[in-house]
Amino acid sequence: MTGRMTAMGAGYWRGVVRDGVQVPPDRSLGDLTAELTSMLGSPDPELRDGLALQVLTVWIGRGVYDDLLVGLGDGMVAGLRVGIGESEGTSVFRRSWSARVIAQVLRRDNDAELLSGSDVLRWGDLIAVWMLREEDVRGWIPGQGTARAVAHGADAIAALASSRHLERLGLTVLLDVLADRVLDTNPLLSGEIDHLAAAAVQVVVRDLVGLEVLEQWIARIASEADPEFVVLGADPHLSTHNAQTFLRTLHLLLLLGPHRPKTRADLLLVISEALQFSNPQHLPRWVTGK
Repeated sequence: MTGRMTAMGAGYWRGVVRDGVQVPPDRSLGDLTAELTSMLGSPDPELRDGLALQVLTVWIGRGVYDDLLVGLGDGMVAGLRVGIGESEGTSVFRRSWSARVIAQVLRRDNDAELLSGSDVLRWGDLIAVWMLREEDVRGWIPGQGTARAVAHGADAIAALASSRHLERLGLTVLLDVLADRVLDTNPLLSGEIDHLAAAAVQVVVRDLVGLEVLEQWIARIASEADPEFVVLGADPHLSTHNAQTFLRTLHLLLLLGPHRPKTRADLLLVISEALQFSNPQHLPRWVTGK
């Protein structure tokens, strides 16, 4: 019965997509949203990504949920708790793809200013807690497609960082969450580091976090990037992969990306020095006259 219902559901939603992703008149928006939310946790990538995410993203962007945005956001952050702590199985899809949708909800608010600060900050706390507790870091699951919970969580943090409701303290907390995830012992090998670095740029570009805080934050990550300081017996390159890749990506985004925060020049110098110290064989330290 479950397989039959899923197949019928897929056909219905394929029709919605073919018809320009209009809201179907034959069912209530609440029922439609409940079904789409359930589909976000499906191990079938078509249901999850090709249909549920696509429809929800379009409807959010068109303002279909503008009067119901708080309820939709509450439903998505509730999805972050489904199966939390598991590192196998399929529960990661509900958490990961709920994070993708909450990022869309936050972006809608960033554009249209529909949400109160209390709602956004409440969600921010829940997103941060989930990001720190997420144990399933699989990027791709054979036969089931993309999971990438860390990447999607970073997208949610990037949307949070752009919110008018977050000030210096909240942005500093987001930096700490990103650093904790970068310094996780699990190597992130499916592009998650790109998303984490992009989220960090969204924090920095707000120009509310001072250089002294950013220097300490970079120093913390850089301390885990030098292969010479890895615990004896561990693979030095695998152990430092996250920190090394993050510093390099962040440097590249600030150097070549469109964002020009006030701290850009100083921050590029700080990151460059961190990369030199942790890559002496390839980036010899400059002679300073000492």
